[in-house]
Amino acid sequence: MLDTWEPPMADSRFTTPFSRESTADDVLAGVDLSGRQAVVTGATSGIGTETARALAAAGAEVTVAVRNLDAGKQIAAEIAASAGGATVNVAPLDLADRSTIDEFTSSWHGPLHILVNNAGVMMLPTRQVTREDVEYHFGANHLGHMALTLGLYAPLAAGGGRVVSVSSDAHVHARGIIDFDDINFDRREYNGGLAYAQSKTANVLFTVELNRRWAEDGVTANALHPGQIHTKLQRHVEALDLPEEIKASMANLPWRSIEQGAATQVLLAASPLLDGVGGLYFENCNQAISFDTENPPAEFDAPGVGSWAIDPENAARLWKVSLAMLAG
Repeated sequence: MLDTWEPPMADSRFTTPFSRESTADDVLAGVDLSGRQAVVTGATSGIGTETARALAAAGAEVTVAVRNLDAGKQIAAEIAASAGGATVNVAPLDLADRSTIDEFTSSWHGPLHILVNNAGVMMLPTRQVTREDVEYHFGANHLGHMALTLGLYAPLAAGGGRVVSVSSDAHVHARGIIDFDDINFDRREYNGGLAYAQSKTANVLFTVELNRRWAEDGVTANALHPGQIHTKLQRHVEALDLPEEIKASMANLPWRSIEQGAATQVLLAASPLLDGVGGLYFENCNQAISFDTENPPAEFDAPGVGSWAIDPENAARLWKVSLAMLAG
């Protein structure tokens, strides 16, 4: 497939020969990651596990950064066995606790080639906060990963690293425009769906500004929507007492397999097709089409990316606000 693929023109949408049907193994077919170091957060289940497995199978030494060490050790052993004895390390990391992030980053030695910011929490039914008193979705999904990435700057620069941030189409469907005046839902009524969407918009904006700042140092960053996959991420949604028509609608979503769901982030993390490519948002293994309120998304399974999530001014503002929050 790659033999007949031609890279897109510089002024056009970035596409690859892969699609929503592709799997993590498909996008890494023939790719040798020997000698590469990779970190994957949230790798004890779902697409995080599959991402770690695919990278290890291609030869990378993978570190799974997890809250539950026992679960992490079990997953690491399973991945190592399935990947022919690959090296899979386990390290403690709680994105809602800055001290564990600092410990992780300060203990890292040597270059880092791949950082997959995969972990996340979705639609908590009640407002919760991190150890630093930040609304949990924003604090863990965005600020935690930002602190982790910033703390790993030197290893990433040394490795010409790639940073991959897992966002969501929720930023589209829930119109996750960041309320810079009330990020923590201190004054407005808490809404789990909106809080999640806001954090997923933050993941994209962080990517835009990170790539702008670090590309000259050889570090590229991209974000993505993995698609609809049945994972533990939906556990809070499934626990809700939803009307039957909404349950039926959810059952008919274009669900895909775990292997397909991990494909886009694995592509961004390790495919040679993405060498030097950064600052973009992908879905179905291709750059997403942007839209605004006057140009709504055309289809549910490929909703595109909201203009507010890739706006460079929003990205610069979020960076400044986030640094202040991390310092506070």
